[in-house]
Amino acid sequence: MNPAVNNPAEKSTVAITGSERGLWSVLRRRRATRWSVYILFFLLFIAVTADFLANEKPLYCKIAGETHFPVLKDYAVALNLASWDAKYIRTEWSEHDYEALWMPLIPYSPTTMDRKNARFKSPFSEQDITSLRYRHWLGTDKLGRDVMAGMIYGTRVAMLVGILSMLVAGFIGLLLGSIAGYFGNEKLKVSILKIVLLVPGIILGIFYGFIARRYALAEGAFGWEIGKGLVLFSGVVLVFYLLATLLEKLSFLNKKITLPVDGMVMRTIEVFNSIPGLFILLAILSIVESKSVLNIIFIIGFLGWTMTARFVRASFLRIRNMPYVQAAQSLGFSSWRVIWQHALPNAMTPVYITIAFGMAGAILAEATLSFLGIGVAFDSFTWGKMLSIARGNFSAWWMVVFPGIGIFVTVTIFNLIGDGLRR
Repeated sequence: MNPAVNNPAEKSTVAITGSERGLWSVLRRRRATRWSVYILFFLLFIAVTADFLANEKPLYCKIAGETHFPVLKDYAVALNLASWDAKYIRTEWSEHDYEALWMPLIPYSPTTMDRKNARFKSPFSEQDITSLRYRHWLGTDKLGRDVMAGMIYGTRVAMLVGILSMLVAGFIGLLLGSIAGYFGNEKLKVSILKIVLLVPGIILGIFYGFIARRYALAEGAFGWEIGKGLVLFSGVVLVFYLLATLLEKLSFLNKKITLPVDGMVMRTIEVFNSIPGLFILLAILSIVESKSVLNIIFIIGFLGWTMTARFVRASFLRIRNMPYVQAAQSLGFSSWRVIWQHALPNAMTPVYITIAFGMAGAILAEATLSFLGIGVAFDSFTWGKMLSIARGNFSAWWMVVFPGIGIFVTVTIFNLIGDGLRR
């Protein structure tokens, strides 16, 4: 026997390491799940490299003896590390005299308007182009924007919304579900002083983080402003928590009471589940004037944590009575160390499943909102927005078929991955 795993409190870490190694081997057993993972990696590759696959700017060019990498420079310009010369702003990139040129695979960005091929050009119709290199292989919309470029950038939006929103939801669900499942209604004892100080701390944190900044939340970039609000909220609450911790050292202020954290979390979940999520989405987005994908990510993540919390809580109700957890407790480890180092790693399996299914739901929610014209900027090119454009011309079948296939394939692979994890 390996002496490194004789301690029951350490067996959990060894077990989860072995399960992580075997995760891919488990997914590979079913052909549908294996191919779903391959397609997911392919979609992630498209999302990451979208600027290099479809762009009106060259990947490499040489003008008047000067070498440029315009796509890479765009990143520096976006970070305020560089700026474009006036001649590159005034003149279209297709009108320069190039000594050498290397264009992306699709020489159009999703916002490029080819006026010669506007008014819904079919993929099979005759197009007014200088060479086959500039053909719109999946057609154009009514403004002459390339559909394939839109599909590529729509993949980026879908992956961002699906993955990032579930990371937000997963973090909230893990935190609340693990606390509720481990402590229950009887194990979490908190000093009265800490409660007395944390309640006004939370109220002040909400005020300074969100209420006092409501104009910035409504007018600015919602996702970025929410992030700053969370930092302010956390800072105010942390100050009150540290103050309470210092005052607790006085014995006459250290009286503790039992906090029914499990009941509090479950009642919060019931309140969230009692209201349709789409109604809350529409209500929040209706009061936010700025439209961006970050808004949708944070809102979907904030609304989608309940299922993860319920599964994690159920796992903790079983795990907290396991021998290795009791051994860690008997060794005097703190409750938080037992939760994060021993109990939580062994409760991650249902989290993977709920996140996989949740990503599919998040992508569908984003497509629905984009189709309704809510939540995303007017010039954003998403799969749902492309479906919405097709409503104005039912003969433009390619505006329905290609984004519809993209949504169907993406949602299906996440569901198949979730099903493979469940099995």
